[in-house]
Amino acid sequence: MEIIGHQKQWQFLKKSAELQKISHAYLFSGQEKLGKKKVALEFIELINGAESLKSPDLILIEPEKREIKISQIRELIQKLSLKPYSATFKIAIIDKAHLITNEAQSALLKTLEEPKDKTILILISENPEMLFPTIRSRCEIIKFLPVKETEIKKYLKEKGLLEEISNLCLGKPGEAIDFISNPQKLEEKKKIIKNLIKLSSSELVFRFQYAKDLSSRLDLKEVLEIWLLYFRNILLTKEYHSFTRLKNIINQIQKTIFLLTTTNVNPRLALEVLMLEL
Repeated sequence: MEIIGHQKQWQFLKKSAELQKISHAYLFSGQEKLGKKKVALEFIELINGAESLKSPDLILIEPEKREIKISQIRELIQKLSLKPYSATFKIAIIDKAHLITNEAQSALLKTLEEPKDKTILILISENPEMLFPTIRSRCEIIKFLPVKETEIKKYLKEKGLLEEISNLCLGKPGEAIDFISNPQKLEEKKKIIKNLIKLSSSELVFRFQYAKDLSSRLDLKEVLEIWLLYFRNILLTKEYHSFTRLKNIINQIQKTIFLLTTTNVNPRLALEVLMLEL
């Protein structure tokens, strides 16, 4: 599947490959489901060939139980110490790199300080500020932003798919692809917005009960991102009686998402604080 959006980032990577000025380490930063991993894989295919995606020269590291452990990083370092098996470069992708433990980051830093020849490390993260500054400083940072709705609409139109999807995917191509493969997810998203509208005009006791029920959902972060989209759209259309209150709601949703994804905050308590703003 082709890259949706991110042409500036892609052209930069292509030019780097053409000029043979490839960095030994990259940090792809930006919200999840923007297509960062897709771009990384396309870049690897560009420099190592199509078969490289199935080669032992590609190493993929992902979190185990919400963290990337030092044992994973040590194994990675050992693999990177070996010469490429069949490709030009031995390449590692660390997905959700912000979940690398501090101990593991210290170990990884040594590899970044003394990179092996013919190796490339690609870190992918939606919260790069959780990485050591020394790690970030040794990476070529490529920032990914939400894709313009017009670009997602163009893609959907070319595929003969509903443009309606583009209004609900938060500028994230990965969301659009999820909706295409799972139409039920689109209906669920509409239901979440409908419930939010009802919630906004409800008594506080009802909102607190809703917070209790919502706190146990496995897709809680996704629900809050849908809320964020809804209120941001209202902000853009100016269909709200209090601009200050709307900004406070948006800021509190963002804060809640950050706490839920980066700390051990009690989800119910975090949601109750948010309910006070709605």
